[in-house]
Amino acid sequence: MLDERDRKILDALQHDAAIQVSQLAELVALSPSACSRRIQRLEEAGYIARRVVILDRDKVGVPTTVFALVKTSHHSEDWTEAFRRAISDIPEVVEAHRLTGSYDYLLKIAVPRVEQYDVVYRRLVRRIELFDVSAFISMETLKAGEAVPVNYAE
Repeated sequence: MLDERDRKILDALQHDAAIQVSQLAELVALSPSACSRRIQRLEEAGYIARRVVILDRDKVGVPTTVFALVKTSHHSEDWTEAFRRAISDIPEVVEAHRLTGSYDYLLKIAVPRVEQYDVVYRRLVRRIELFDVSAFISMETLKAGEAVPVNYAE
């Protein structure tokens, strides 16, 4: 079971995984060694899946986001696995979600400019048969991040 200190630790690490243990310990009113033990326990229990660095997309040259809604007429496990393999080899596809409703998948694609989306699209359709793909260009990011609410964690 997680307590409020664990939740605060998880929340703080989501926003800055490079925070010093001493700063984090002060934030949650623990000694640095007790805080370090809690972090290790949270990692071992799987609450912390991994620690990553989030890059500035403008500085690395991929400021444009395209969302592609994908429809397929295939719903077998074999096709789904082939689709996973097809998108896993395309680094511009930074997220992929299986959906309910009218579309089957949503792809989040990071590219240098809108025109580059066509290159990604052609690469994808060469690898796997799709019924329909509709693309939407993000004009502005209003909220972004990987942080999830921790108040539901048990």
